[in-house]
Amino acid sequence: MPDSLMTTDAPPSTCLHPKDADSLWRLVNAPHPLVGNAHHLGEALVQAGLVTPAALLRSLQIQQQERECGQHRPVGQILVAQGDLTQERLRQVIGSWLGGYMVDPSELPPDAAALALVPRAVAERESVLPLLAREDALVVLMADPLDRVLLDELRFLTQRRLVPVQAAPGTLLPAIARAYRTHPGNPPTTGTPRSLTKAAGNPPPLAMQRASAQELASDLTSALPEGDAQQADVVSESDNTLVRLINSVINEAIAHRASDIHIETEPAPQNVRIRLRVDGELAPYLELPARFRFAMVARIKIMASLDISEHRKPQDGKIDFARFGGPPVELRVVTVPTSHGLEDVVLRLLASAKPIPLEHIGLSPAHLQVLRAVVHKSYGLVLVCGPTGCGKTTTLHSVVSDINTEGRKIWTAEDPIEITQSGLRQVQVNPRIGWTFAAAMRTFLRADPDVILIGEMRDEETARIAIEASLTGHLVLSTLHTNSAPESITRLLEIGLDPFNFSDSLLAILAQRLVRRLCVACRQPHPADNDTLLAMASQYLASGVQNTPEARAAQVARWRSSYGSSSGGTVTLWQRQGCPQCDGHGYRGRLGIHELMQSDDAIRQHIRQRASATEIRHSALQAGMRTLRQDGIDKVLQGLTDMPEVLAATNL
Repeated sequence: MPDSLMTTDAPPSTCLHPKDADSLWRLVNAPHPLVGNAHHLGEALVQAGLVTPAALLRSLQIQQQERECGQHRPVGQILVAQGDLTQERLRQVIGSWLGGYMVDPSELPPDAAALALVPRAVAERESVLPLLAREDALVVLMADPLDRVLLDELRFLTQRRLVPVQAAPGTLLPAIARAYRTHPGNPPTTGTPRSLTKAAGNPPPLAMQRASAQELASDLTSALPEGDAQQADVVSESDNTLVRLINSVINEAIAHRASDIHIETEPAPQNVRIRLRVDGELAPYLELPARFRFAMVARIKIMASLDISEHRKPQDGKIDFARFGGPPVELRVVTVPTSHGLEDVVLRLLASAKPIPLEHIGLSPAHLQVLRAVVHKSYGLVLVCGPTGCGKTTTLHSVVSDINTEGRKIWTAEDPIEITQSGLRQVQVNPRIGWTFAAAMRTFLRADPDVILIGEMRDEETARIAIEASLTGHLVLSTLHTNSAPESITRLLEIGLDPFNFSDSLLAILAQRLVRRLCVACRQPHPADNDTLLAMASQYLASGVQNTPEARAAQVARWRSSYGSSSGGTVTLWQRQGCPQCDGHGYRGRLGIHELMQSDDAIRQHIRQRASATEIRHSALQAGMRTLRQDGIDKVLQGLTDMPEVLAATNL
């Protein structure tokens, strides 16, 4: 579809009534007497005798020069601007070139093979009806045949050449419902990546999945000319095999629970490297020839509606993967310029998740009881802290889900909205237009809230408004990028909060980390000797002031009583092994370890006196707080994870 179609109006259309597939195929393929079988608008204009080949060539050269400067003007408009063509004649040729007619599908049953190429959900969402699949073409009935974005998405989804036809008014939606009711199966197409039809619960190992992507890369490479890799950057971002390859990589990343896809480009002849972050660890996934590097980045930019001509500055955007035939997953995209004029791409997968019940997020029974009691209070401030990617948002939504009742009005301000819940009023902030967390907070306070969830306390203004809200009868939940619960207090005091208001508003701070969970299919038990348990006890007591030989021995005795066998008090630890279900890593999934500090008189006094984090920690430990490392070691003794994971996540 030519660019110029987006800037002109089609002429009036005549409604036609083809009775069968053959007559429809003849209709859409019949050459128009004015433009014949022209494949491009410029060719149609020359055939119609409206412009000379020299004028067309001159306009194409101008278009190429403008594209190099970041401009995108259709060739038809360039011809009009140069005086080689009138706007009216341009409209006439475009109408002739498209056929200038509408189709009424009431008496035309769609082809079952065509329906199989477009999922029912896509057809209903985008108001398109596939009518006929012949050779490499797909005839689609549309409300607007000039919708270039939709045509591109359908082309990438079906891997077919599209022939758009305008639907007669009022006929399209009933025809879609009737067609998919007649053909409810709607099986997957041959162009859909195989991973779409796999059971998501138990995907094959990465090594097995990688073969399909490599086959696609091999197909694309074999179609390229031989020669120096540095001169062979001829892969097009619209190449069908490349499109299928990128869709396959995204689908397989989803199937393997990856949180991020890293596409790393290097100067030729070094390969393009793709890595997946699974359970917090980057794992090599696929390497592609250097000639793919520009086309892969351009294709992802097209999917994210970014500027493919901009290579010098970073860009960010989003991909709704459902629009390209995939599952309902949103991907955050960031491109980063690197050396030698190249770009890297990182895609973060954001599944349309639902909240996890509070009792299933890994809280110990003691932590669960205290947190539930705190968040059921009518006002105050509750914080969840930790580094990026540690599950703070998941925990907050689990907390909100626990108190989300008909009697509460709950507002949330998030960036982005990763988890949706019925009953919440969720708002996406946009700092570029001034719609910040602080602005959202001020608006919420005028909207009669009971509970306010703020995605992050990024500055003093947001924190100050949150504390004021918590003191005026609202429960406020938020996150903070700090390492531990005591350090969160000192951080907020350092940015300028009033210690007296802060001490009165604070209810509790939950610090958390994520550690990899041992694969239950292959983990191996082994009895822990006394020296191993004493070493673990030393790590367990390292945060306090009672790390003495007597205290360590007493801690080991408590473990033998709680976790030891009934016969001799032997404590069993578990080691990772590796199997096909966990891709040989020994870990599958992640779980949280937590540190919950509840505010009491001693903590409030420390806040008012601006005490150090060390003093606050000692008071909290005396009041019964368990540190991140202590909670992690308890989960090691339960067989959920191992000591290397806990030590790596809780560097003191």
